[in-house]
Amino acid sequence: MPALTDFDEFRDIAKRVNNWGRWGAADEIGTLNLITPETVRAAAATVRSGHRVPLALPLQQYGVQTGMIQGRVNPLHTMVALNWEMFEPGAIATSDDVVTMGLQAGTHWDGLGHVSHGGRIYNNRAASTITAQEGAEYSGVEKAPPMVGRGVLLDVARARGVDRLAGGHAVTPEDLEAAEELARTTVRAGDIVLVRTGQIQLYLGGDRDSYAFPSPGLSLRTPEWFHARDVAAVANDTLTFEIFPPEVDGLYLPVHALDLVEMGMMQGQNWNLEQLAQECADDGRYEFLLAAPPEPFTGAVGAPVAPVAIR
Repeated sequence: MPALTDFDEFRDIAKRVNNWGRWGAADEIGTLNLITPETVRAAAATVRSGHRVPLALPLQQYGVQTGMIQGRVNPLHTMVALNWEMFEPGAIATSDDVVTMGLQAGTHWDGLGHVSHGGRIYNNRAASTITAQEGAEYSGVEKAPPMVGRGVLLDVARARGVDRLAGGHAVTPEDLEAAEELARTTVRAGDIVLVRTGQIQLYLGGDRDSYAFPSPGLSLRTPEWFHARDVAAVANDTLTFEIFPPEVDGLYLPVHALDLVEMGMMQGQNWNLEQLAQECADDGRYEFLLAAPPEPFTGAVGAPVAPVAIR
């Protein structure tokens, strides 16, 4: 299989979006540096009603994972205490539970160590700094500052006049700009952008296999668009984030490599944007305060998140 850098288009884009050293040689959080106290204050000003819209899928054994991605198991939930009278009969009783799951099994963020290419991860660190014993020495998800800022929904499906994009649709910069026009807003530095394709409707309707594959998603051309606008993070409503199967034969997950490795921009998958999209369409407001901090697993290269849009 050819290396990513064997493809001229990938190599050229990588040079243009590369952020290594932009925030110093010690930086571990990449574009999250763009979320500042000023951008958070501006985000808070978008709140009008205080209405909260949940964006996470329920964590359950019959989740989005079908075995297509090795080791990424849906949550296995087990009760380990059932009304246990901890101190003495008749005293307070407790129930406890545990869960085993892939950290990227449901609604999640990909951390900057999630992928590597050419033996490197973000900020020109060796991929070998990720070990079986300790996980990610650099850019583990616990390093991420609180991810609270202005969220912008780019409803590409609605902008293109469909309820759900076709499985072979590669979301382009032109699609993003059409959605920006629909939203009557401009994506700006420090924003967290949510891209709706409508693909998650398949999972919500019970068709897990079709949700996974084939899937619309972000195209190879979109990282430059996000880089030019200094976007802090991007999430969408698909399993693979980028179009899959890939738009270029043999070029697998190039958007992951460009976003995470070259740009240092976290990306999210399996976000349920359906309720949010309807509410945004109803009142014509596509910006909101978004709270979406990843669970701070030390050394992890991805983490579950239960994001909330506050309108």
